[in-house]
Amino acid sequence: MSSKKTLFTGCRIVDADTDIERGWILTEDTFIAGLGAGDPDSTLTAQADSIADASGLVAMPGVIDTHVHFREPGLTHKATIASESRAAAAGGVTTFFDMPNTNPPTVTPEAWEDKMRRAKETSLINYAFFVGATPDNIDWLASLDFTDRPGVKLFMGSTTGTTAAGSGEWIDDLFSKVKAVVAVHAEDDGIIAEAQKTAVGKYGSAEAVPVTEHPAIRTRQACVGSTQLITSIARRHNHRLHVCHISTADELALFTAGTDTAEKLITAETCPQYLTFDSDDYARLGARIKCNPSIKTFTDREALNASLSTGKIDTIATDHAPHLPTDKNGGALKAASGMPGVQFALPLMLEKTLDAHLTLQSVSRLMSGNPATIFGIDRRGFIRPGYYADLVFVKADTTPHTIVDADVVSICGWTPYAGIEVTYSVESTWVNGTCVYAAGAFPALGTPAATPVKFKGIQS
Repeated sequence: MSSKKTLFTGCRIVDADTDIERGWILTEDTFIAGLGAGDPDSTLTAQADSIADASGLVAMPGVIDTHVHFREPGLTHKATIASESRAAAAGGVTTFFDMPNTNPPTVTPEAWEDKMRRAKETSLINYAFFVGATPDNIDWLASLDFTDRPGVKLFMGSTTGTTAAGSGEWIDDLFSKVKAVVAVHAEDDGIIAEAQKTAVGKYGSAEAVPVTEHPAIRTRQACVGSTQLITSIARRHNHRLHVCHISTADELALFTAGTDTAEKLITAETCPQYLTFDSDDYARLGARIKCNPSIKTFTDREALNASLSTGKIDTIATDHAPHLPTDKNGGALKAASGMPGVQFALPLMLEKTLDAHLTLQSVSRLMSGNPATIFGIDRRGFIRPGYYADLVFVKADTTPHTIVDADVVSICGWTPYAGIEVTYSVESTWVNGTCVYAAGAFPALGTPAATPVKFKGIQS
């Protein structure tokens, strides 16, 4: 069967290692066949089956979102793999890692295989699924080679469909026996429970506690103490650890600066919500910005933004967790925690390049290159010959666009980022050489372009 070659011309080409002001990219079927500066020569243009003029656009590796909750199975009235992978494609995301707190939780071979089957049938973008750690599945986790899984998710604080790990001996078993990256949600349930009691006593009932109390319940102490504990365990075992959704300035002291993630034992993630909002925004946005860990102070927000350029934060993921609007009714103890974010994360991060907080290369490093390196993803995350042709083309609009709920592709139909102006927008998204999103539309596809992600086995 003959191959199909597509030639993109006139675009700026940017990844973590490359910045070509004006160049070309040639894809052949699912892979990148070549790239270069300037205009392609006549030999290249003659080879191409189609030529796409990408003048005025920036070509970047597709975003790898290593932290999403696509709600399937068990919560498909909120979202599905089909719906949220479309939202992701509209945001320039070409690969997602889904978390295990679904119903049933992904803590058995059967649950993981069921998710893989569902994604094969319906996902628009590449997919992988974390497996969750419990006291009862360590032997199974130890038997896996993790070439088809990104790693193990450990919940130090309880959340939907999971049991908090606390500090039981089985965590040492996890770190000593399982040869995989451990991604952790670090919050201390004991501290949170005491803060909840205090809040209920102050307001008279759980129903009466306002959402503005959320950061006083999911406190910085709950985050810092839990992160200190799990990082010390990882160092004792010399084991790879990735700490999810950092929300405090205090936790940054626990991580190493620098952009060479391949040399780091412990890496850190934050999310656009912690870089965009602060505790003063609860009064305005209410439960729309209620998530776990909680969004904290302006000082925390600014410290997290500053850490992006120092390398103390290694990745940006979304913790995309859609809920229906009715789920957000109630206060700090009753409204659901979590928010959608996968569609707007890239434009929001690119907006930071306009005020010198970040460069295009650093955005690509945080959202594509570093995730690929940290998790050992096979041939994704960079624009290189021989790599999969996962690409996003973005443009800087002359007139900023104000995000509105009507833009939202997700089933949930709303976004906490409504009202924010963004200059950058996603023009098209390509998964394994196939266009899955372009100019606000999803082209009809025959054979699905998405494939399961493979991993190189860099685990400790």
